[in-house]
Amino acid sequence: MTMGVIVGNRGFFPDHLAKSGREEMMRALAAANIEIVALTTEESKYGAVETRDESKRCAELFKRNQNRIDGVIVTLPNFGDERAIADTLRGADLRVPVLVQATPDDPKKMTVAFRRDSFCGKMSVCNNLRQYGIPYSITSRHTESPDSPEFASDLEWFAAVCRIVKGLRNLRVGAIGARPTAFNTVRYSEKILEANSISIETLDLSEILGRIQRIKDTDDAVQAKLEAIHGYVNSSNVPAPPLLKMAKLGAVIDHWMAATEVSISAVQCWTSLEENLGVVPCTVMSMMSNELLSSACETDICGVLAMHALQLASCTPSALLDWNNNYGENPDKAVCFHCSNLPKHFFRSAKMDFQEIIAGTVGKENTFGTCVGLIKPDPMSFARFSTDDTAGTIRGYIGQGRFTDDPLNTFGGAGVVEIARMQKLLHFICENGFEHHVAANLSHVASAIHEAAIRYLGWNMYWHERPNGG
Repeated sequence: MTMGVIVGNRGFFPDHLAKSGREEMMRALAAANIEIVALTTEESKYGAVETRDESKRCAELFKRNQNRIDGVIVTLPNFGDERAIADTLRGADLRVPVLVQATPDDPKKMTVAFRRDSFCGKMSVCNNLRQYGIPYSITSRHTESPDSPEFASDLEWFAAVCRIVKGLRNLRVGAIGARPTAFNTVRYSEKILEANSISIETLDLSEILGRIQRIKDTDDAVQAKLEAIHGYVNSSNVPAPPLLKMAKLGAVIDHWMAATEVSISAVQCWTSLEENLGVVPCTVMSMMSNELLSSACETDICGVLAMHALQLASCTPSALLDWNNNYGENPDKAVCFHCSNLPKHFFRSAKMDFQEIIAGTVGKENTFGTCVGLIKPDPMSFARFSTDDTAGTIRGYIGQGRFTDDPLNTFGGAGVVEIARMQKLLHFICENGFEHHVAANLSHVASAIHEAAIRYLGWNMYWHERPNGG
């Protein structure tokens, strides 16, 4: 993670504060293992930006490093020159997230020699950025020191926002197979996604099956994948022939994704692979998701985008689940379930088994490969994106809750989730025609996704039970 840093300064305020403020910010970023692109003290007074020449110099520096810079932090150790800061960002034209931070005054140091007025200067900077049409984020407290716990938390949040924005722009998604006929709910608009810099690379299942037929059992990639499957999950109850088929499927998908520079995928399952290959792809997909290469079933492209956003925010694996069942009479609890391809990261313990639902129609011998187990009790965030074809936009919802340790006797991958005022959320989903699939992650990152989507991607998002009712 690399941040561009703009240190604000204004001559008739104590400019020694710019010097010490720059040093404080550099220490804070270094402590967070964040690389820095900023003017040096040789390139401008105290390495700050105040004059027109300094803003041009900083903008050029940012341009030269635009492929490295994930976000920009504007730090105000004193009032700062708002126009110079806005000119720098306009001139650099990085189109990355911007965080505005202001250092608080010390009530014991309010003389001319130490008074900052950053409290006021932050408003002027934000006003100018708004005038310039430059989107920006603000810290949780209006003023907070770079060395404070509050700023450390805000920096972690802002880094997540930067990862989401960067990870969803110019993204290539693999659509492996057609949408299952019975799943109208996962329809989406490729053109709307393309307009948002998200490209879809399609691959027909016939090509996958043909490549599997041609690849040898002894191929190095197949044997490596087979070994990885054995090491990933307990498959002692699964016959050898289905395991070899899974290894071939995984090797073919890996090669195709690398060749087409696809980062994440959505795979047709129901029921073509079972009928024509004789396995379910769940374990192969689970392994990809567990390695942060999110993969969703039923060719749910918008579902895997939500998985990817959650993964980018938390740096941990995501899963795609069904909002599937009520849990007794508790209105704030529900059962989330899939057959399943949940990443191993989600389970208390897991084993490979057969898909009990599809087995009734295609036969048990053709449905080995699911990852079965209960989801471990943990905090969780949920997210759903959808293309709104009539409005020509992307919309979605996010929120937080927790997976509980409530007892659950079922098959597949499942867990009980508890969400405050869940009936309100379910009404929202149904009233607005959202899909029954939802992405989940074992973390609390809803705020970062909301900020990235609303502020920088321009998507319409509902935040269920947003703190403070904001």
